[in-house]
Amino acid sequence: MQIDLSIFNPKNRPLIGVDITSSSVKMVELVDTGKGARRIERYTIESLPRDAVADGNIANFDQVADGVKRAWKRLGSSAKYVALALPAAAVITRRIILAANLREQEMEVQVESEANQYIPFALDEVNLDFQVLGPAPSSQDEVEVLIAASRKEKVEDRVACAEAAGLKALIVDVESYASLSAFELVRQQLPGGGRDKLIALVDIGANIMGLTILRNGQQLYAREQAFGGNLLTQEIMRAYGMSYEEADAAKRTQSLPNNYETDLLKPFMDNLVLEVSRALQFFFSSGQSQHTQVDQIVLAGGCAVIPGLDAAIKERIGVPAIIANPFANMLASARIRPKQLLADAPALMVACGLALRRFDQ
Repeated sequence: MQIDLSIFNPKNRPLIGVDITSSSVKMVELVDTGKGARRIERYTIESLPRDAVADGNIANFDQVADGVKRAWKRLGSSAKYVALALPAAAVITRRIILAANLREQEMEVQVESEANQYIPFALDEVNLDFQVLGPAPSSQDEVEVLIAASRKEKVEDRVACAEAAGLKALIVDVESYASLSAFELVRQQLPGGGRDKLIALVDIGANIMGLTILRNGQQLYAREQAFGGNLLTQEIMRAYGMSYEEADAAKRTQSLPNNYETDLLKPFMDNLVLEVSRALQFFFSSGQSQHTQVDQIVLAGGCAVIPGLDAAIKERIGVPAIIANPFANMLASARIRPKQLLADAPALMVACGLALRRFDQ
């Protein structure tokens, strides 16, 4: 089996986490300061033109490649190796059980054989990788193995964007897995490390709001719905006669007229709280849940830092809400502005999770 890019096993070398979203290119570089401590060395967020990335697919290659190039230049790093990620919708994952005593080549053959059953494409059309998760729950003589496969063109589009910017992709991960890696750093900040608690990770991006329900680091449920910060951007465009780029920039820099908060931001936030409540109700009634309440809400994504959102969610839903900051217990280099990092951190979950791949054993 030919695996051009490993999802699971990079070498420990300087590595930049690169998250290409519908609105921006985000980059994070972390370093090890010894004894398992990490430092955020540098990061950047570079806006992309509207529709350069659509439904997780690169729709305008030149615009995205240029965005990656600009971001890397602004980052100011000498590292050229990057970890990228695909949207979960572009990746087929399955857990399978195999005999524990198989050699790696024998396991590859078995994985290919199993993958044929689950993947609706010819194997030469996909990038396929696998990772042994550990002993199978039912037997010590077997292991649980995670298979991940994606259409080659989905992988190659992102890799080519990195290469066009002068970078080399070492890893192609899955956005949801990268986000969960960063979430582990957030979970450690909760009382008791969030042990045995039902936690709702709500990621509010430009176009999509994702809900992931977790318990002790294990994903129990995941769902996406169409709602995001671009709805607010469109309201700003309409109200003030701005282009998309102007409205997006004004929203980020908070340079809008006095009536913005009452006329536009407050109604948007009310709708956002309603969408979070609705997403949780879908989980409670999904048949996958015996629960009627979660213990903690963690807010991620660019919309998480809307002033007062965490308090509004707690008031309406009755559950404590915090804003995700995977860097809270990390050192920061002198070039990082702490106040700006605090504002950007919730949007950097995937990029942070990708940057953490540098430290994989």
